[in-house]
Amino acid sequence: MGAAGKATAYLDYNATAPCRPAAAQAAAQALGAPGNPSSIHAAGRAAHAILERARRAVAALAGADPAEVVFTSGATEADNLALRATGAERVLVSAVEHDAVLAARSDREILPVDEAGLIDLEALDAALGPVEAAADARPGPTTLVSVMAVNNETGVIQPIDAVAQRVRAAGARLHVDAVQAAGRVDLRPIWAAADYLSLSGHKMGGPPGVGALLVRDGAPLQAEALGGGQERRRRAGTENLPGIAGFGAAAAELAERWPEEIARVAALRDRLEAGAKRIAPAVRIAGERAPRVGSTSCLALAGLAAEKQVMALDLAGVAVSAGAACSSGKVTRSHVLHAMGWPDAWAGAAIRVSLGWASSAADVDRFLAAYEKLAAKAQAA
Repeated sequence: MGAAGKATAYLDYNATAPCRPAAAQAAAQALGAPGNPSSIHAAGRAAHAILERARRAVAALAGADPAEVVFTSGATEADNLALRATGAERVLVSAVEHDAVLAARSDREILPVDEAGLIDLEALDAALGPVEAAADARPGPTTLVSVMAVNNETGVIQPIDAVAQRVRAAGARLHVDAVQAAGRVDLRPIWAAADYLSLSGHKMGGPPGVGALLVRDGAPLQAEALGGGQERRRRAGTENLPGIAGFGAAAAELAERWPEEIARVAALRDRLEAGAKRIAPAVRIAGERAPRVGSTSCLALAGLAAEKQVMALDLAGVAVSAGAACSSGKVTRSHVLHAMGWPDAWAGAAIRVSLGWASSAADVDRFLAAYEKLAAKAQAA
């Protein structure tokens, strides 16, 4: 049975993960707390304790100091803050970033990726310029590089350590969108390499509408939302206490279980891809030869448009996405696959299957049964 209900095999975790019971319980309990975390009376202190407990849990997941956690309305806001509120005069981003990064700055410079979806490190070197010139730069880094840890469409893992080495040598700062990395890889070395890191609550089994930007001690961040002293004056406005409580509970559970969850989910993904290849030997898997997380599979079935595949699977009780449909509610051609050099015929025929904490072998079997019918249609076409 899929996590979303009896009639559905829910395989769209990269869009949003089903809320973990512990997270739902924590959010519900926080809804019953009447205090404002900024108030100094007993109810306010109780609410503040909930807030700080969640902050510690989110920080621990990445090996950060709790003071480095800035709660936001989600990863989109966190990404926007990193690109817009950190004083960077120049912003370099990879071609496969989420739209929350690509759209945050109209003046951003795009760094290409190779056919596997991995950032072109030589292009990054050229964009950053000679290392020896960094010593002559005026005080304070004016360049920000933004590279996601794990791609939301393909699951490809970027070489963050190699990127960070180049960024530091050039005297620049690094932002990492780690939304799809949480629970799929160890966040601690990623945060150790970054100056800013974005997280999302609902991608790891917490409630929607809450996220965080981790800000390295000493890294600049100018508040864009003004009006109060919340979040150490880095983001004004009364905190979303129920959402943050649920976010913290999801992070705490994930910190205990992510190694075993990774292994279990990867086995399911491998079973799914093996079955898809058996059913349709011509199926193309994006980033198959690159390092990938075990939760994501981007499958292209030439001859059948992605929108038709998503609709047919939905009618068969299987929920998947195409491209980054989670952000738009529409099926659009993938800028990620185009950046990887995929022709339109393939890029327009790719669906994203993503698994997570409640995925089961029955979900995979249901997908493969429906996919077999899709493959027959594609072959006929």
